[in-house]
Amino acid sequence: MKKITLIGLLVVVAIWGAGYYINTLQAAGKETKTMRLAVVTSEDRSLTKGLYKFQEIVEEKTNGEINVEVYANGVLGGDREVLEGLQLDTIQGTTMSTGPIAQFAERYQIFDLPFLFPDRESAYDVIDGPVGDQLLDDLEDQNLKGLAYMENGFRQLTNNKKEISNVEDIQGLDIRTLENELHMSIWNQLGANPTPISYTELYLALEQGTVDGQENPVGNVTTANFYEVQEYLTKTNHVYNASAFMVSKPFWDSLTEDQKDVMSEAAIESRDYQRELNQEESEEGYDLIEKEGMTVTELSEKERQEMVEAVRPVYEKYESILGEDLLNQVFEDANGFPLEELEN
Repeated sequence: MKKITLIGLLVVVAIWGAGYYINTLQAAGKETKTMRLAVVTSEDRSLTKGLYKFQEIVEEKTNGEINVEVYANGVLGGDREVLEGLQLDTIQGTTMSTGPIAQFAERYQIFDLPFLFPDRESAYDVIDGPVGDQLLDDLEDQNLKGLAYMENGFRQLTNNKKEISNVEDIQGLDIRTLENELHMSIWNQLGANPTPISYTELYLALEQGTVDGQENPVGNVTTANFYEVQEYLTKTNHVYNASAFMVSKPFWDSLTEDQKDVMSEAAIESRDYQRELNQEESEEGYDLIEKEGMTVTELSEKERQEMVEAVRPVYEKYESILGEDLLNQVFEDANGFPLEELEN
């Protein structure tokens, strides 16, 4: 008869303890729920770490009544598949950039207007305020429940052809964009050829030369190893990407009031944790990609303003779609002056 090792004994005790705890919950009439969180980013990305933080808080504060599982790297599908999974309650939660969400909830396009937010703080003022809350409420029409906004960060342009320092340099480049008409409009106005490709397929598309470049926050450039297949990054800051944290509404409706309170509190706590991580990730990201050989280019104020002017027609196009009042409110909240002053 083989001797039981200390590790083996500990494993047996742990399994017995888990079984005993679940049986105790069941005996007490408490239902254990499984909550699957899916995200396209890697385990190392701050967005995924934000979900792990949410998992930690919820499991602890519900005393095991809710078991949270995190699936990274797009293993449960790309953005569209994950959103559809939430609607069907086959996936119970995610954090996702507002661009893909806008394909389901139209008003989310407001956050992806080019050069809308001058800095993170102005973005927080809007997304954590009344407008952000209104748009979270919009998600209920899509069988989703919005709880908070994490952040993907400011999007930057990378490519494998040449250094980009002005609008003229962008002309004719094949650029991967989100599957979002507004994002495609931005790059059309800047003279590129936009091509929507799923994030989970992007590395291969860059490696094979299907597109010349892409645009993403630097945290995605590093954690997805895009620096291996891209030579140049330009700090365009053309779109600030909020990343909404959402759960399946059928799942939400199945929760007790106490469980909903835990979820809401955990969403805010993990949001703050993730944002701090994302800022650290961005700072470290630029050091990393330069060490890996990428050329990083800063735009001058004049060159940046030329890009702002080039995308002005995007605002005119989407004013009728989003509504003049909403557009003016968000712009003034973010910039401290009305949109009409910019137009003049």
